[in-house]
Amino acid sequence: MAATAAAALRFVPPNPTPKKTVHSFSKPNLVSSSRFSLPLPPCKCSFTAPLSTTTYQFSDAASEMELRLHIGGMGIISTKDISVNADDTSLDITLLRSGSPITLIQTNPLFDRIKPSETIWYIDDDQLVVSFKKHDPDLKWPDIMESWESLAAGSSQLLKGTSIYLVGHSTEINQKVAQELATGLGYTPLSTQELLESYSNQTVDSWLLAEGSDSVAEGEGAVLESISCHVRTVVATLGGRQGAAGRSDKWRHLYAGFTVWLSQTEASDEDSAKEEAHRNVKDGITAYTNSDVVVKLQGWDPAYAKSVAQGCLRALKQLILSDKKLPGKKGLYIRLGCRGDWPNIKPPGWDPSSEGGKTLGT
Repeated sequence: MAATAAAALRFVPPNPTPKKTVHSFSKPNLVSSSRFSLPLPPCKCSFTAPLSTTTYQFSDAASEMELRLHIGGMGIISTKDISVNADDTSLDITLLRSGSPITLIQTNPLFDRIKPSETIWYIDDDQLVVSFKKHDPDLKWPDIMESWESLAAGSSQLLKGTSIYLVGHSTEINQKVAQELATGLGYTPLSTQELLESYSNQTVDSWLLAEGSDSVAEGEGAVLESISCHVRTVVATLGGRQGAAGRSDKWRHLYAGFTVWLSQTEASDEDSAKEEAHRNVKDGITAYTNSDVVVKLQGWDPAYAKSVAQGCLRALKQLILSDKKLPGKKGLYIRLGCRGDWPNIKPPGWDPSSEGGKTLGT
């Protein structure tokens, strides 16, 4: 089942701001424990006086990248006045002055990984030039740091048009975050609630009272089937028992895109959220564990939907970079008819309704 595929998990604390620590780590893989990832460094990016975010230039030329930082008027005489520290995922540039050092730029994490041993820097007139080599030469960096803007810009090359489906117990959360994701990615936002209500000329609540949750789930399943071939969409699904995503037998067409489980939690820190994720997947008591990506939310405020959306993009980036064939595999799954055989796609002609799922003609 899809829950055994390597996936990413994000833990978002209540009312996150750009200065809050946001933790990221991988979702447990019950098949191959060697593929578990340790927690990544906290996500925080800061630019401290006297510089502003407009005082640097960044360029990406295939395997090599260059950062140019304006240092004119700072009294820098030689390279001894500057400290540049870089590791796989972070960069710290400090002006060494008597008294207290001044941080010129500090970004953690970088947009992706670099080769710190091959980082060089020098002073060119009134600019500090830092040259990097990246681990993945095929990945285009929109900016030096990982932010909402760089993730939104960089996700297009990774997703390759693959749609995103948001699942979870709250329809409202799914819809709010879907809107932010669609805006950032330039995708089309879709709400299965709105599509159902437009088709049936009644509210989902009225439908639920009149015909029950099974009928609503069947209706949403039909909607998901009708949009499963769409590309570049972010789909907000129904939350709760009436939602198709809450039922394992309704996932055939959800597998057509990358599924993100927006899961509310009472965990107070990263470790607790990680333990909870392990239990969720091990127990398998909810169909949401079929999701490709899990984002754990500690509390909810619509004003911070963009922060949650950023967590979704970072987790999706980690997932796809771990297996760049995933978007193409999603496309193949759609072309073969969304037969429910994700992630182990069967040969053409396989009939899921036949006994044992035999291939037709054999």
